[in-house]
Amino acid sequence: MYKPFDLTGRCAVITGGNGGIGFGMARALLDSGARVMIWGSNPAKTDAARQRLADGGGQVESLVCDVGEEAAVEAAFAESVSRMGRVDACFANAGVSGKGNLLVDMTHEEFRRVLRINLDGVFFTFRAAARHMIERGGGGSLVATASTAAVEGAARNSHYGASKGAVTAYCRALAVELARYKIRVNSILPGWIETEMTEPSFSNPRFRDNVMPRIPARRWGHIDDFGGVAVWLMSDASSYLTGEQMLIDGGYTKF
Repeated sequence: MYKPFDLTGRCAVITGGNGGIGFGMARALLDSGARVMIWGSNPAKTDAARQRLADGGGQVESLVCDVGEEAAVEAAFAESVSRMGRVDACFANAGVSGKGNLLVDMTHEEFRRVLRINLDGVFFTFRAAARHMIERGGGGSLVATASTAAVEGAARNSHYGASKGAVTAYCRALAVELARYKIRVNSILPGWIETEMTEPSFSNPRFRDNVMPRIPARRWGHIDDFGGVAVWLMSDASSYLTGEQMLIDGGYTKF
């Protein structure tokens, strides 16, 4: 029987899994049989998300981790392996947004704030995951959440766009470097998705009137729109896919 999406016995780590896209991924992975460890930087929010996911069934645990801190990531990944026994897929999903800064007004502190999580966090997380997967053998899947800002001009958000563009380039390089270990590396580029991070923009009538007509699908994205791709990228069904950036934006970048 063809069961490529059955993740029973497999384990995943999802950074930023306590909300938004990461939460949607975690829910789908659990429904497909995977054991999931979510990371979040906010203790109360992370524990509440773990409980919500557990209520839906499946094996889910959580850890508090600031992915911008190298030592914290190393400790959290080691603890994840200790609790689950292995990590077959790692989703580097944690991220922060910009603050609508013009380049001429942007401080180095603001620039680094965004890159610290969005780029350094992916580096620390994937390095820990790759070391584990290489040592354990058998391969694995690394998936980074980037953004359509990686492929289009993100005015007043240049540092955010820079961080996400760097992530896609990083994933392509790792896809080539790690293929010999049967480790696949891909990135996901979400469009306009309804999350806590995007709520301030979506609640602005001017923003809605300008952006919605540019989305061929004629709706905002939902966190559940990322469940299927998460399951696919963790499963054997995507065993020959690596180095790709997957646009999930309702056609926004094509219009």
